[in-house]
Formats: sequence, C-alpha cells, structure tokens
Amino acid sequence: MQSKDIPNLISVLRILLTLPIVWLLFEHEFSYALILFAVAGFSDGLDGLLAKRFGWQSHLGGLLDPLADKALLMSSFLVLGGLGLIPVWLVILVIFRDLTIVGGALYYNFSVEALDAHPSLISKLNTLLQIMLVLLVVTDAGPLSLPNELLSFLTWTTGLTTLVSGVAYVWVWTRKARDKGWHT
Repeated sequence: MQSKDIPNLISVLRILLTLPIVWLLFEHEFSYALILFAVAGFSDGLDGLLAKRFGWQSHLGGLLDPLADKALLMSSFLVLGGLGLIPVWLVILVIFRDLTIVGGALYYNFSVEALDAHPSLISKLNTLLQIMLVLLVVTDAGPLSLPNELLSFLTWTTGLTTLVSGVAYVWVWTRKARDKGWHT
C-alpha cells in the first residue's frame, strides 16, 4: 500500500461501517449508532481532505467515496423507514432517485460516452439534508427528543430536494445524451 491509497482505504472502511450502524439501528442502540455516524462523517471529510491536499485523487476514489455515502444513506433510510421513524414515501423516493441516477449513469457511460459527472448544487444540498434528517431522526429516537415540527419540516424539505435533484439529473443527462447524437 502506498500513501496515495489512504483515501481509498478510508472510503472502504466507511463502507464497512455501514454494517454495524445498520445493526445498531435495528437494535435501537441509537446513541451508539450516532457515534459511528460521527466516525463515518469524520472519515468522509478526512479522505476528501487527504485526496485534495496531497493530490491523492484517483478514479477508484471517485467511485468509492460516493458509493460509501450512498451505502450508508440508503441503508439508513431503509432501516429507519422500516422502524417507522422516516415515512415510507420518502424512503421510496430516495431509493428510486438513487437507482434512477445510477442506472442512468451506467447507461450513459456504456451507450453514449465515458461519464465524467460531478454533483450539482441541488444534489449536494439534497445529500446534506438527507444526512441531517438521518442524524436528527436517530437523535430524536435516542438520546434527545427534538421538536416534531423540525423533523416534519426537514422531512418535507428533503423530499422536495430529492424530487427536484432527481428530475434535474434526468433532464441534464438526457439533453447531454441527445447533444451527443443519442436517440430514444
């Protein structure tokens, strides 16, 4: 292993953290789950910092980092939805959006041209809101009761940005594909 591989190793470890976090959520050990979420969040910032600061960015890292984020978020939404802590409609919307984006990206990459995608501003906001929602729902279920109005507002705002960012991705990448000569 070389120094330049450290960010990728951190991303892999973050992917592996998904399993104990899911288990802790199922077991209603919300305080411990929050601690592991904090570790995952710190590791996400650390791998990005190291990659940019030392020029250790790689194609593999560009795949592993968002994969780690999606694995943790999607599994958290599924478990919290199953526990009745996040509405099922939002879980379905989040999962459908992510599957649509991944499916579209794969299709574009193999049918149009090599994909060089970067998250849009609305997508970054959506990811931030999804993370905040998971953290606050777990906090509310565990160590600290939060106002229902706050959780409701964040739920609906997350739903709106999930929908808007999903539609935006489909719109932008369909237009790019058509500009490259792809036809339906």
